[in-house]
Amino acid sequence: MYRSIFENATEGIYQTTPNGKFISANPALANILGYDSPEELINNITDISNQIYVETKRREKFINALKKDNNTARFISLVRRKNGNLIWIAEKAHSVKNSQGELLYYEGTVEDVTNRKIAEEALQYQQEQTERLLFNILPGPIAVRLQMQESTIADSFSEATVLFADLVNFTELCTAIPPTELVKLLNEIFSVFDQLAEQYGLEKIKTIGDAYMVAGGIPIEREDHAEAIAQMALDMLKEIKRFHTKDGQPFSIRIGINSGPVVAGVIGIKKIIYDLWGDTVNIASRMESQGIADKIQVTEFTYNILCGKYLFQERGTISVKGKGEMKTYFLMDKL
Repeated sequence: MYRSIFENATEGIYQTTPNGKFISANPALANILGYDSPEELINNITDISNQIYVETKRREKFINALKKDNNTARFISLVRRKNGNLIWIAEKAHSVKNSQGELLYYEGTVEDVTNRKIAEEALQYQQEQTERLLFNILPGPIAVRLQMQESTIADSFSEATVLFADLVNFTELCTAIPPTELVKLLNEIFSVFDQLAEQYGLEKIKTIGDAYMVAGGIPIEREDHAEAIAQMALDMLKEIKRFHTKDGQPFSIRIGINSGPVVAGVIGIKKIIYDLWGDTVNIASRMESQGIADKIQVTEFTYNILCGKYLFQERGTISVKGKGEMKTYFLMDKL
C-alpha cells in the first residue's frame, strides 16, 4: 500500500542524506524536477545544495529549520529543473532519527507552486501599485485611515494656513498654443510647485485649471504652518520667472494666503479627493483672485502670525465678496 501511494502520488516524495544526496525519490518528484525517472534523478543529483537550489546556502537554511523544529511546514524555494528552467517549490519535511536520537536522513514532500507564486507576486504587485497611487492622491495618514476602511474621514483644525496661486493671463495663452504643449507647460510649472510643497512639508490639495492650492498644518498639525507657506510663496515667485512664453515674456502669478480654522476630509467614492472647507479657504481664494500679479497678498490673520519674522507692505482695505472690507498686506520677504 505504501509503495502504491509512493509511486502514484501527485506530490514529490523523497529521502535525502544529511550531506545532500537522494536516497529515494518517487516519479512525481522526478517529473517536477524535469527528469525522466527517479533513477535518473538520484544518479545525476549528488549535491542538492548546489545542483537544485538557486539561492546560495538555501539547503543550509532548510537544515537549520529542521534542526530547530525537527520539521518544516512549508519551506518555499526557487530551484533548477534538469533543463535549467527555474520553478518554485514548497517542501514539507522532517528529520528521521534512530532510537539513540542520531540523525539518519531527511524525509519530505515537494509541491510545484510556481503558478501560485506567480499569481501571488502579480497580486502583490497590483496591491503595491494601488497603494502607491493611493498615497500619491491622498496624504499618507489619510491614505492609511482609508485602507483601514474608516467610513467617514473628516477632521477640524483650529489653525492652518491656505495658499492659492493662479497664473496671470493664462486664459489668453491657452488660445495661442496647442493643447499638448499647454498641458506639458502646466505640468512643468506645477511639478516645481510640488517639489516646493514637499520641501517645506506642506500638503498639496489640488489644482483647478491653472490654479494651485496648498495648505500647511493639515493633516498633521504644526506650529509653523504660516511660516512654511510664506516661504513656499516667496520661492514660487522666484521659480515662476524661469518659465517664459514663446515671445520670451516671463510668467506671472498671483498668490493669496489666509490663516485660520478649516475642516478637512475625503469626499467621493470615485476620483476621491482630500479637500478643505470653511471661511479660511474661501478668503484665501479671494486673496488670490483680488490680488496683484507677482504679489503675495495675505490677510490680517496671517500678517499677525508672521509679523516680526517677515517683511510686509500694507495694501490697505479691500472689499472682499461675502466678507465686506478687509485689511490686507503684501508679503515681501523674510526678515
